[in-house]
Amino acid sequence: MVRVIRNIQLIRAPWARWVIYPLLVAGVVYYFAPSYLYAGPTNGFDLSGALVPVEEIRHGGPPRDGIPALDHPRFVSAGKANFLSDSDRVLGIDRNGIRKAYAVKILNYHEIVNDRFDRQAVVVSYCPLCGTGMAFLATADGSARSFGVSGLLYNSDVLLYDRETDSLWSQLMKQAIAGPLRGQHLQQIVMSHTSWGDWRNRHPDTVVLSTDTGSRRNYERSPYAGYENSKDLYFPVSKTDSRYHPKELVIGVSVAGMHKAYPFTELSRTDGDLKDSVAGRELRVRYDSHNRTGRVFAADGSELPSTISYWFAWHAFHPDSEVYTAP
Repeated sequence: MVRVIRNIQLIRAPWARWVIYPLLVAGVVYYFAPSYLYAGPTNGFDLSGALVPVEEIRHGGPPRDGIPALDHPRFVSAGKANFLSDSDRVLGIDRNGIRKAYAVKILNYHEIVNDRFDRQAVVVSYCPLCGTGMAFLATADGSARSFGVSGLLYNSDVLLYDRETDSLWSQLMKQAIAGPLRGQHLQQIVMSHTSWGDWRNRHPDTVVLSTDTGSRRNYERSPYAGYENSKDLYFPVSKTDSRYHPKELVIGVSVAGMHKAYPFTELSRTDGDLKDSVAGRELRVRYDSHNRTGRVFAADGSELPSTISYWFAWHAFHPDSEVYTAP
């Protein structure tokens, strides 16, 4: 009892507020908020030797992993996806005999899904600021990787990081721009960016990313409401072009280091079935105005990876890109 009384007296001593209390607060912060340990303009990432101007890598607001990637995604059948309406946007992948859809309303809050198609590791990424959904084989330098959200942006586009090396990866560049794997590329795979109604009609056996994510989020409420129609950007970009509304949707394709964009407003003036060529390679672009989507095919009929994005984002990363204009 005497020892307890002495301890209480120590805590009440005038110097306690300057020593013990700060230590207690620091302990609570360390235990309950480890993400704060990554505070700072770079969220703890080493940007030395970055492949892009360091001053153009910006802090997006959240700390590292402040936007939680989904590492153990759960899925439901199409018939049980009652949280989706036909017009809701999804990213769909048909690979290795497996078909999966990822609702944009969920990806708005998570941005990255680490998933598998049979034995193949795949990372699904979505950047709400650029409107870009892209999927890659999650393999770099010969090893499978697990990705998180860095909380940093380049040209307003999400920077992923792999947890094995802390390298930073640009989604639209498909490349590590800083860290031990700097210069390495990710292989983009075919993915549809379309409406739920369109994807379900094409793939009735699809499964759908569940809202049971382990995170408490209101997936019916968009944190970016009004953004897609506004000319304003949340973050500056290195190159701008006023030929189209900044949020005009385009289908972007890259062939042999050459890039070309197909703005929806131009494709709407066609019959939706366009033959073209990029870097001497014959392509076929199929545009679906009803579902606000499009796909790109090679001459042999195989689908090529393409990216639907906002015009400002495509131009920022590919300022020398060709741009299709309808006759």
